Amino acid sequence: MAAVSSCVPARLLSVLPQRERNMVWNTLIPVSALAEHLADPAWSVIDCRFDLTDGEAGRRAYAMAHIPGAHYAHLEEDLSGPTTAHSGRHPLPDASAFMHWLARQGIGNASQVVAYDAGPGAIAARLWWLLRWLGHNAVAVLDGGFLAWQALGYPISRNRPLLRSADFQGRAGAMPTIDTDTLARERTRYRIIDARVVERFRGDVEPIDPVAGHVPGAYNRPFPDNLGSDGRFLDPHSLRAAWSELLPTGGAAGLVAMCGSGVTACHHVLALEHIGWPGMRLYPGSWSEWIRDPVRPVARGNAAADPLA
Repeated sequence: MAAVSSCVPARLLSVLPQRERNMVWNTLIPVSALAEHLADPAWSVIDCRFDLTDGEAGRRAYAMAHIPGAHYAHLEEDLSGPTTAHSGRHPLPDASAFMHWLARQGIGNASQVVAYDAGPGAIAARLWWLLRWLGHNAVAVLDGGFLAWQALGYPISRNRPLLRSADFQGRAGAMPTIDTDTLARERTRYRIIDARVVERFRGDVEPIDPVAGHVPGAYNRPFPDNLGSDGRFLDPHSLRAAWSELLPTGGAAGLVAMCGSGVTACHHVLALEHIGWPGMRLYPGSWSEWIRDPVRPVARGNAAADPLA
């Protein structure tokens, strides 16, 4: 494990081109670029580690070691709103309440935000999506997450940074979404991409939600398919090659990303934004909201024939 410290040794700092030092990062950021800016007061780092099977695991991991200066965001307390009888497991937070939370973490409209999780980026992508939803473009996910940071020998810390207030003003709606009623009524107009693992998609197992299966007509692309064997995102050429097989004639605007509760689906939106294909709609309620009404159809097994093919 890397030494606990708040300083980045000069030997670990990459010599980034001047263009990269001054650029706005809005999809993915390499660990070397974050290391260059750890002491920059205009940058804010948020630790998003979370385990769906143990809601406190991420907070414990943060207390043991985190990137110096990082604040912690809890998926269910900070990045989601309260559940209702009709919502999915992780509804979008109230925009005003979320902006107040951002301001309390020292995030303002001029901040460059970097979100990270344990590695894959699925939880960090939720924070990325929320900020983009509010119209804040200077937000990126740390490619490879905390594991990549540690693997390269960058320092870690146990110290909680002091909270410093800022002013954050945004407006929800800058990222496209689709609600359950619209999807139920118009689902044949879209190509639905489900980010859950194949066993949950097919309905073989369902460890979290009370009903197994998927939305009829949906395609399955588990979010880890966006990653290489090193835990980082695939290069843009490889991502384009993989996603081009799923892209409908109308482009990314004809795609809907869903998962169990609207969290890991953000990984797909991030991947497409990273390769220059914006417009994929997020279904925030996802499977856990779809099944709230027993009248809505449920499919099991592999994907049905695609009406847009």
